[in-house]
Amino acid sequence: MKYYSTNHNSPNADFKEATIKGQAPDKGLYFPQSIPALPADLIKNINQHSKEEIAYQVIAPYVGDTIPENELRRIVSETVNFDIPLVNINDGIYSLELYHGPTLAFKDTGARFMSRCLGYFVKGQDRKVTVLVATSGDTGGAVANGFYDVDGVDVVILYPSGKVSSVQEKQLTTLGKNIHALEVNGTFDDCQQMVKQVFTDEEINKQIFLTSANSINVARWLPQQFYYFFAYQQWLNSPLGHGGNPPVISVPSGNFGNICAGILAHVSGLPVQHFIAACNANDVVPAFMKTQQYEPKKAIATISNAMDVGNPSNFVRILEIFDNQFVNLQKVLSSDSITDDETRDTIKSVYQKNSYLLDPHGAVGYLALQRYLKEHPGQNGIVLETAHPVKFYDVVEPVINQSVPVPASVQQQMSAQKKSIKIEADSNLLKDFLYSMQ
Repeated sequence: MKYYSTNHNSPNADFKEATIKGQAPDKGLYFPQSIPALPADLIKNINQHSKEEIAYQVIAPYVGDTIPENELRRIVSETVNFDIPLVNINDGIYSLELYHGPTLAFKDTGARFMSRCLGYFVKGQDRKVTVLVATSGDTGGAVANGFYDVDGVDVVILYPSGKVSSVQEKQLTTLGKNIHALEVNGTFDDCQQMVKQVFTDEEINKQIFLTSANSINVARWLPQQFYYFFAYQQWLNSPLGHGGNPPVISVPSGNFGNICAGILAHVSGLPVQHFIAACNANDVVPAFMKTQQYEPKKAIATISNAMDVGNPSNFVRILEIFDNQFVNLQKVLSSDSITDDETRDTIKSVYQKNSYLLDPHGAVGYLALQRYLKEHPGQNGIVLETAHPVKFYDVVEPVINQSVPVPASVQQQMSAQKKSIKIEADSNLLKDFLYSMQ
């Protein structure tokens, strides 16, 4: 498998090179030259396959011969070795709980896979790799956990000061060792722009071996397909899935890597009725789906902060999947924007009516799905619950008027000392920090 740049002005790369580089030299994103068709048996007899076997069959064509089969199977097994249950909320909606990994968020899947791939690729290198990543919340903790103490890898995480939850901040600032947290006086878009500017700086890239762990990296993006297959496997065994009717899937969407992976899985052969990109007040994509005009905006701070993205990087990959043909895109994808008040009301009503507690991002996804199903009677769906509600206890607890149970792993981290360096939103300051680490 080879990957080309979405800007079409860089040499093609294999999976190893695309993973190590992160972003193409021409500032584009790497995209597979062809989307592999899944073996018919994988879908037809999906209940006969383990999670590990499903994940291996999905990812193997993308990895090609860059990782030996036995090593790739080990990486896959370590990536998916936690529960990803499909839980019934009500008569028409199930929740795919993606928060049972080590940092209580869906980012664990991609971060664990990428860290193990990169660890394999850099063995025997004569210099360290520096992983540079911007986070709006969950990516930072997942990357920190996935790469913690990995030999030959330093990690630098940029996050917007005061715009991530207290739990998220602790997860990305308390590990130490090879994990470095930069607290940026700005927005997530500022953090992302700083990272992009450093990656396109020829001088610093000559001196420092840099790569990205954001969802722009193929090794972070592609394995997110796994849990869509796990959802379908469980869906077929549920009352709503009997008879083979595929689900509508609603994905809380910020930088659009997650939903892009789901659409990629669908184009490969995974049965899905429709995808909903559920957004908060940052409505660039909902507006695009109405007007066909893509107009990035400055990010707006909301209570579903991991989706506070005004210029989602991965949307270009979604357009690439459909050859930039809007008529084909709108058959598969729709998008909705949910306000903070609607998010709070949804958390409260679902908890009261169904005894199910959503986090703010899951609540955005739930309401967008509920609206869609009302307009499409006879269909049913799945919402991706992307983070444990405790990560946003300061939002959730006042809404439900009671405490959210705190997992033991979070209790330990909340008492740990925060270690971060405050900097202004200036790529030159980031470059100075990176040089100082050498």
